[in-house]
Amino acid sequence: MGTLTKVVWLLIWLMSHLGYAQEDEVILWTPERKLSWSDFKGRPSGISSAAAITASGISYSFSAQGTKDAMELDFKVDTYFYPDKSWYKPKLANPIILGHEQLHFDISEVFARKLRQILARTKFTNNAKAEVKEIYRNVLRELNDYQNQYDSETNFSRDTVQQLIWNKKIGKALNN
Repeated sequence: MGTLTKVVWLLIWLMSHLGYAQEDEVILWTPERKLSWSDFKGRPSGISSAAAITASGISYSFSAQGTKDAMELDFKVDTYFYPDKSWYKPKLANPIILGHEQLHFDISEVFARKLRQILARTKFTNNAKAEVKEIYRNVLRELNDYQNQYDSETNFSRDTVQQLIWNKKIGKALNN
């Protein structure tokens, strides 16, 4: 049998495309835990017209073992909300906007599941680190585009009909 290779790689992508230290407070996505305004601990931007910003992202780690032609991965993929990088303006805050922000977090989880599925079905070589990184980057690009589409189609929660459509769409994706 080939030599055992252990590789651990951790990357975090945030909606703002900034890197954050592991010591920052995080909230792991679970179906039972919904965000509340008290989770948004960042300072609101004085120049942004947004009522709230959700910083959420996907992280992964893995170990690999096998031969140069066939590596097996043991991986973990998580979805996180970053309270210190997320903020809201209390004067503009309401339950509809909080629901909109929750859906941003939920969309991150939908794409974490997609990443898990791709990693589970991919055949890796001894170049697994680069292969996983490329898959991760592709999923993040899709996630970013999808988050932008969500904001555009709902007009940042202002289009209540579209917001309800997206709520159902993402709810269905999470229940599958």
